[in-house]
Amino acid sequence: MSLWKKTVYKSVCLSLALLVAVTVFQRSLTPHQFLQEPPPPTREPQKAQNPSGHLVNPNSFWKNTKDVAAPTPMAPPGPQTWDISITNCSANINVTQQPWFQGLEPHFQQFLTYRHCRYFPMLLNHPEKCGGAVYLLVVVKSVITQHDRREAIRQTWGREQESGGGGRGAVRTLFLLGTASKQEERAHYQQLLAYEDRLYGDILQWDFLDSFFNLTLKEIHFLKWFDIYCPHVQFIFKGDDDVFVNPTNLLEFLADRQPEEDLLVGDVLQRARPIRKKDNKYYIPGVLYSKASYPPYAGGGGFLMAGGLARRLRSACDTLELYPIDDVFLGMCLQVLSVQPTAHEGFKTFGITRNRNSRMNKEPCFFRSMLVVHKLLPAELLAMWGLVHGNLTCARKLQVL
Repeated sequence: MSLWKKTVYKSVCLSLALLVAVTVFQRSLTPHQFLQEPPPPTREPQKAQNPSGHLVNPNSFWKNTKDVAAPTPMAPPGPQTWDISITNCSANINVTQQPWFQGLEPHFQQFLTYRHCRYFPMLLNHPEKCGGAVYLLVVVKSVITQHDRREAIRQTWGREQESGGGGRGAVRTLFLLGTASKQEERAHYQQLLAYEDRLYGDILQWDFLDSFFNLTLKEIHFLKWFDIYCPHVQFIFKGDDDVFVNPTNLLEFLADRQPEEDLLVGDVLQRARPIRKKDNKYYIPGVLYSKASYPPYAGGGGFLMAGGLARRLRSACDTLELYPIDDVFLGMCLQVLSVQPTAHEGFKTFGITRNRNSRMNKEPCFFRSMLVVHKLLPAELLAMWGLVHGNLTCARKLQVL
């Protein structure tokens, strides 16, 4: 090759290399990217600066800040199953060393020593109870030895219905239990309960002792269980295993209610005072509760609650220390949410009248007009149910709905 041709060839190669280098520099591409097909152009919003010098989005620059929708924070999803599998509960030594602690009765000492132990493993579980369209979930507090009460309820007001809400969904029933309080009886009663549950499949049981103070544990365990397994249940009736309930009246009352309401209705106690007499079942020492009165609360014999409120109550209750009276504790949780329970004269948690000897407490025409009446033993419940749903003729019907 002649010298002239070599010179031209070098010049062309050098020019081509210079052109490639300039183009790569301008596009901020690497040489191997340059040889590939360029990606489609993307339109990025231009960035402007506000007077403080910070970059702002021009799309929102001319808008009032009130008009710009703030991103909705995503709450972390809760557990999809019961997530407590072991009992890990030790005594709170700090509280036991307080000077006032030694002056308390033994059962209050035990309660305060283990009050921080909030959740326990499940022994019996039935998440399928909330499957499908469930309008009303009937939840009954019971203890392991009172199988006769559970059986009477299954035959009467706890009987399940496929379309109990007037076509709006089914009515399902569950019983809430802990374990037998006496160690020597626990294995025997647990076997009987397991057999009962195989027959009916309607028992939720947790691994804590069934005692009066542990009724609050039963409250928070159910609220957590409901929050996990019952996202679509619309309403809850929660009551004791010694009450008379009229399901027809419950469903009639709920007919014009919405599950999103802040609805908790029952026999509401206003400005109730803590009982300071030590011989009373509901005695509370001043060191445990020093205020003059309780917040409003519904008597635990039975109340109705909207499903949406129950899910909010679960979180509210987790912000409070446990209190040994379960219905008062639930009133404290309502107070956290600024929700007032609604009083209704159809809920008689002290009987039709507080005079236990009154004939009104045994009059079936009154029972037919009520929603909840406390308290009846199994034989009395079965007999009253038969009278109310028999050929009963009443002079007039009470209007309590």
